[in-house]
Amino acid sequence: MNASCSLWQDNSLSVKHFSFAKFSEVTEQCFLLFTLILLMFLASLTGNALIALAIWTNPVLYTPMYFFLANLSVLEIGYTCSVIPKMLQSLVSEARGISREGCATQMFFFTLFAISECCLLAAMAFDRYTAICSPLHYATRMSRGVCSQLAVVSWGVGCIVGLGQTNYIFSLNFCGPCEIDHFFCDLPPILALACGDTSHNEVAVFVVAILCISSPFLLIVASYGRILAAVLIMPSPEGRRKALSTCSSHLLVVTLFYGSGSVTYLRPKASHSPGTDKLLALFYTVVTSMLNPIIYSLRNKEVKAALWRTLDSQWPNRINRLNKFN
Repeated sequence: MNASCSLWQDNSLSVKHFSFAKFSEVTEQCFLLFTLILLMFLASLTGNALIALAIWTNPVLYTPMYFFLANLSVLEIGYTCSVIPKMLQSLVSEARGISREGCATQMFFFTLFAISECCLLAAMAFDRYTAICSPLHYATRMSRGVCSQLAVVSWGVGCIVGLGQTNYIFSLNFCGPCEIDHFFCDLPPILALACGDTSHNEVAVFVVAILCISSPFLLIVASYGRILAAVLIMPSPEGRRKALSTCSSHLLVVTLFYGSGSVTYLRPKASHSPGTDKLLALFYTVVTSMLNPIIYSLRNKEVKAALWRTLDSQWPNRINRLNKFN
């Protein structure tokens, strides 16, 4: 039994300290993975922060679509920051331990941001559906108040689910081993360490996945089904091209996010394997967060123009401050 497993709660068989499994016994492999993940993490933070800043500082982008995009960028920043720093530490340090409270906190924030993103992607699909299928009613149906309410609901659902799932899972006893065969405190690998009957918890995770992953996804599919039907009967080829171009970025993000998430949380427990789960988790925590700003900025002229305006306005100010300092 390793040292971290010797830490027990008073009058309980439940461990109060966990440790993450090593990625590899080969130091060079760990260092290479550390470098790649760090670069993707920095690219994700920079890209999402720039998009959020560009949208909030450019009045021309004060529209529902960009309001939701700014919220998505903030979610992506929180999403990666809740997982990646600890993972990077575990790759290059022997200090791979995490307290029970720290693990619960990480699980809460990860679940909060993930579920909120699911709901927000559905709200973004509804926005595109309203803009294309009901353009005459768009201003009233997607007013500033409605958009704010949809964003608040998305964040609220994520918070409620995060609190509920975290509390339900960490009310269990963990009898050991206390090594998490994963790189962060995700729900399935933590449940695998619990002693006793966890069937109710597994059902709860599956039900939440159905409600908070499948349900928003079905709403997105229904919205884009109606959008496609409306686009096909448009008389103008230019109108069809513009409508499809507007929706393609969102569809690509949805495919990347929901594809990896659904495979992780909706497939049977018997088909789970630690190696596959780690690769999928690495994809939806790092890769998709890095690709989202690239997808939206490269395929959207208004976002690119706003980014350049933001950068042009920031660099001269910094240069002037440096000159005054000198």
